[in-house]
Amino acid sequence: MLLVGLTGGLATGKTTVARMFKQCGGILIDADELAREVVRPDTPAWREIVKTFGTSILNPDQTLDRHKLGVLVFRHPAKRRALERIIHPRVARLQARLTRDAAKRNPRSVVVYEVPLLFEAGVDKRVDHIVVVAADRNTQIARLKRRNRLTRAESLRRIRSQLPLNRKIARADIVLDGTWSRPALRAEVRKLYRAFQRLA
Repeated sequence: MLLVGLTGGLATGKTTVARMFKQCGGILIDADELAREVVRPDTPAWREIVKTFGTSILNPDQTLDRHKLGVLVFRHPAKRRALERIIHPRVARLQARLTRDAAKRNPRSVVVYEVPLLFEAGVDKRVDHIVVVAADRNTQIARLKRRNRLTRAESLRRIRSQLPLNRKIARADIVLDGTWSRPALRAEVRKLYRAFQRLA
């Protein structure tokens, strides 16, 4: 089994590339989905978050108001780190279990773990190969404004909260350009996936 870490900057095209790997036959594990799973109402992580940040970050149905929490933690680095300390270890345990399950089902499988904070959370030490999806800063800002309805200032604050993209690129095994056309990107992902299959 081969475990591929897929990362990049905010709005560089990670999710698009992840879907393409899945279409090729890869097993996709999405860190954001796992993060949502571990903070469901009344889970230990949810209780710890409510205790740390108060009930004002809850929706009426008791789920976390991700937008409100996001605005809060991206303005205060110490609060962001506190949230990460609650979530990251639980996500890591769940990812490890899902990867083991995939390996049991098919020892030759290619598992793609899409994780925005791959380096920040130390996931780079647990994967076989690292793929970074890159895009220029203006593309990132335009996508965040369109997709997340963020202002330019909010977009920049979120981009700067992560490890700079050039440092991720320097530590990558493979870099994909997230501004390429879909057909060009799909062709590159297919080629990569075939290479990963040979290694699995």
